[in-house]
Amino acid sequence: MESFREPSIQAAADPPPEDRALRPQRMSEMVGQRAVYERLSIAIDAARKRGESLGHILLDGPPGLGKTTFATCIPRELGTSLQIASGAALAAPKDLLPYLTNASEGSVLFIDEIHRLPIAVEEFLYPAMEDFRIDITLGDGVAARTINMPLRPFTLVGATTRAGLISAPLRDRFVIREHLDYYSPAELAEIVRRSAVKLDMPMDDISADEIARRSRGTPRLANNRLRWIRDYSTSRAEGTMDIGVARSALEMQGIDELGLDGFDRKYLETIQRVFGGGPVGIEAIAHTMSSAADTLEDDVEPFLLRCELVIRTPRGRRITAKGEEHLGAAPRTGGQTRLF
Repeated sequence: MESFREPSIQAAADPPPEDRALRPQRMSEMVGQRAVYERLSIAIDAARKRGESLGHILLDGPPGLGKTTFATCIPRELGTSLQIASGAALAAPKDLLPYLTNASEGSVLFIDEIHRLPIAVEEFLYPAMEDFRIDITLGDGVAARTINMPLRPFTLVGATTRAGLISAPLRDRFVIREHLDYYSPAELAEIVRRSAVKLDMPMDDISADEIARRSRGTPRLANNRLRWIRDYSTSRAEGTMDIGVARSALEMQGIDELGLDGFDRKYLETIQRVFGGGPVGIEAIAHTMSSAADTLEDDVEPFLLRCELVIRTPRGRRITAKGEEHLGAAPRTGGQTRLF
């Protein structure tokens, strides 16, 4: 059992050194999500004062907003240990068993992408979350017997990008449920400045603001953009850093002033050029782009919808006047397209 448990926990708990350097180590170091921070701080402080385990926590929101960071900071605030698992890797109850039996008093078990848990594993979790016990069946048929095994009280922290896919029985067993939203440009600029210090690279406010505007409100993307700009600066600008270097680096990646990349613009151009601005079904767009419909729905459309560049109608996707203006075409009037 030990040989099964250790590799999965060790691999998840040890991110690359640079990623560990950029990721906040304490909740007080986090920028943004202040309402979530305040509520979690109260719950953590209350649990410490009462000497009880913290209630189970569900964190949901788009990728890259800090769910894993919160999950790894919580046990540090509690002064307890952390185990990390992935919902996709827990294929059967026996895969979850080592994490539960090895959980220490008040420790934290973090399950990422918890919506991907199979039904059998999910149901195996119910008594563990509510009563801190598990039922293990030994043998088959009439000779089978059930052993009721008590567990040490622990805290389950679940993270998901698809909260709607979590069943109601599992969702209702979380005492605390928090939604993480996108960051403002000012918050992202502060994250960029802090990360630049950790990466030992110069950074002025104008450049930080530019990187923040092109990072889609997501800290993970802001840090990825920053790493690329550092590489570009080292290779092409002799280590110097200013707004011109930042823009040149981002333009080489095809990232425009709104944060759209080449694939995003191809999506917009397909609707505009091939389908006359829409409305058009997602399957038709996907076939034209030689892509998968779920890739477009999960990776491309959320940001374009948030920026009001496209809209979803009962008849399909349609590009907005703002979207056409971003591509360089005048807004449509009376169903016609006026080009510059």
